Amino acid sequence: MKSELPRSPARRDGELNLVRRVSCPPSFLSAVFLAEWLTGGLVRRVSGGLVRLWWIKKLVILFTALLIILTPLAKSRASLLSPEEETELGARFLKRIRSQYEFADYPYITQYINDLGNYIGRQIEIPYFPLHFYVIKATAINAFAAPAGHVFFFSGLIKIIDNVDELASVLAHELGHVSARHLALRIQRSKKIGMATMAAILAGVLIGGEATGAIMTGSIAAGAQAELGYSREDERQADQLGFKYTHMSGFNTQGMITTLKKIQRENWYGGQNIPPYLLTHPGAPERMANIETMAREYTKIPDSDTTKKLRSRFPIFHTMVEALCDDKENAAREFKNRLRIDPESILAHYGLGLVLERDGKIHEALNHFKIALLGKGNSIPIMFSMAKAYQTIGQYEKSVSILQKALHLSPKDKDILYLLALSFQDLERYGQASRIYERLTFLPPVKDMVYYNLGLVYGRQGKLALAHYHLGIYSNKLRKKEDALFHFKKAKELAESKPALKEKINKALKGLHNH
Repeated sequence: MKSELPRSPARRDGELNLVRRVSCPPSFLSAVFLAEWLTGGLVRRVSGGLVRLWWIKKLVILFTALLIILTPLAKSRASLLSPEEETELGARFLKRIRSQYEFADYPYITQYINDLGNYIGRQIEIPYFPLHFYVIKATAINAFAAPAGHVFFFSGLIKIIDNVDELASVLAHELGHVSARHLALRIQRSKKIGMATMAAILAGVLIGGEATGAIMTGSIAAGAQAELGYSREDERQADQLGFKYTHMSGFNTQGMITTLKKIQRENWYGGQNIPPYLLTHPGAPERMANIETMAREYTKIPDSDTTKKLRSRFPIFHTMVEALCDDKENAAREFKNRLRIDPESILAHYGLGLVLERDGKIHEALNHFKIALLGKGNSIPIMFSMAKAYQTIGQYEKSVSILQKALHLSPKDKDILYLLALSFQDLERYGQASRIYERLTFLPPVKDMVYYNLGLVYGRQGKLALAHYHLGIYSNKLRKKEDALFHFKKAKELAESKPALKEKINKALKGLHNH
């Protein structure tokens, strides 16, 4: 049906050709035509019938067209899930996923994926949430962004990735979903469902399989699942944003293409356990073609110092994921095969040492760690693993010696500091241990066990007020209110001559009563 609006005499064939060349969406063209009709009389009055102000008309048309388009968009954005609601949903989702999967919560795995993610995340135009990145111990080749800036990688995907450019490209794609708030837009349509149910449904949408659970049997939940799946347009936008973030961070955008080729090879889309949202993805060939087109417009920018460091740290990170997340027998066989090919491979020795340590073969593991450390003497992860192995077999002095060298190389490394404090504690050098634990309380996020161990070492030194105070903090963090109340009250009794400590205790008690 033709429009009832009168055709503006100012529209010429050349203008229409220009519109075709710039590929404006139909909604924009309709808005332009409507704007011409609405503003025609206004412009004629402005001209006073003497001079046709052609440029004024064009500007008025453009402004009116944008107003027509952006008004409903603004209303849509205004009805988005609020950041507070999304934060609550993200917390519920994380709790659910942690209950169903084992996370690779190992030092230098979590540190690396978060360092890389937050470095790339600096490119996000409007950061609504702090970003958190996780590695899940599972063979599936998958990665996904959940509500409120939580991004998950399955170890199976990391295993097939060969370099940091590939990992950065996948991570940047997921950050594209976070930046565009795709989930928030889709969740808004299903807000009638409670947060706990929504978290379960999202698990089914993003992961599939058993993650969905019996919750998906209801018709409302099934309808919400259909609403929550990413559209093909969402995926294209995430690819475009991911390309931009990858490029601006100094990584090679070809990484996404090589990763997509690997996914094709692994038959990701043909498997039985495909998350439902993947069914809406544009096919790998289409995505690769789009990325190739974008890549022709850009030249890779030089690596920054941070990019260089992340690039150099990737091989150790990748080795740790293989050794600590894969099946022990498979991982041991793989690293032994690599050593047959290259008996001096530092990474293969380190990886095999990690697998042997998992299997309780500490002395054999130490032999491989020693070889790896000889080849890469400044590697903090290798030094940490070696010191931890010595601590496991009670050789605390050797553990301390290695950790002190590591601390000289990386003075703010929290994992090195914590292990060193534990070693001093085991050696009954409580003063040195307490000083390190106190230092760790000023380096967030603080492990709960820091407060527990600090309570113990202060108790060993006879500093009972401080001991009870820190045990109270530990109990409070575990939400054991009665235990926390006991320790804080006891600390207050013992802190009569210490006004600064007493003020801290009163503040802690006040916070406890307010909750």
